[in-house]
Amino acid sequence: MAASEPPVIVLVRPQLGENIGKAARAMLNFGLMEMRLVSPRDGWPNPDAGPSAAGADIVLEKAQVFETTAEAVADCAHIYATTVRKRGVTKPVVGPDEAGRAIVKEPGRSAILFGREASGLETEDVALARSILTVPINPEFGSLNLAQAVILTAYEWSKALRETGAGTDMLAQPTQEEDILPPAPQAELDGMVAHIERMLEPKGYFFPEARAEATRRTLRGVLTKPGWNHLEVRTLRGVLSTLERADKNLPDDS
Repeated sequence: MAASEPPVIVLVRPQLGENIGKAARAMLNFGLMEMRLVSPRDGWPNPDAGPSAAGADIVLEKAQVFETTAEAVADCAHIYATTVRKRGVTKPVVGPDEAGRAIVKEPGRSAILFGREASGLETEDVALARSILTVPINPEFGSLNLAQAVILTAYEWSKALRETGAGTDMLAQPTQEEDILPPAPQAELDGMVAHIERMLEPKGYFFPEARAEATRRTLRGVLTKPGWNHLEVRTLRGVLSTLERADKNLPDDS
């Protein structure tokens, strides 16, 4: 399935440059780069936006400014208004996950509208939208800041894109190490097992003799089960060698 166009993030009458910068940072985290600003209160560019963007300068540099919301979404076929209230406007209501899936599947450009920090979108802004985008939230505390709202919708879009297989090369799991070492070769595992057996033998670990082979097999199973890599085997062998030297240096009690 071919990847659809990423949604446009439209900040309607944002008040603080700092919040615009944080929204840009949230966008770039999930591969969104097109920001449109509708009548930002303090004008544009805003010197407070850059530091808050924390490196997402490309989003700020490409940001476009419009006088009205209608102008900002004129080229978009699908418009979502983020709001916790319908304000008397009867429109389909979707969550970020449903909106993300729809944006991935729908042909044409999509825009997601976010209102000013203090009061959200105005009724005339919501009227432009095809759908209202909202999220189930604590009724006792339904306050999301601008960047939180942006990152929530951006994440759900990116998740929907990954589910189609179209966005697998766009995002990476930060916890996945690219330099994971391969498993140690069998010869190194055999050497580690032999080393441990050699240390255990004089301690009487493999007694009684009738159970020795079964004990060795069980020990080998335990030691090889974790799937040690080369570095881990070397580390453990170093520990064993240190313990051996310590045993040899112990004073003779006899």
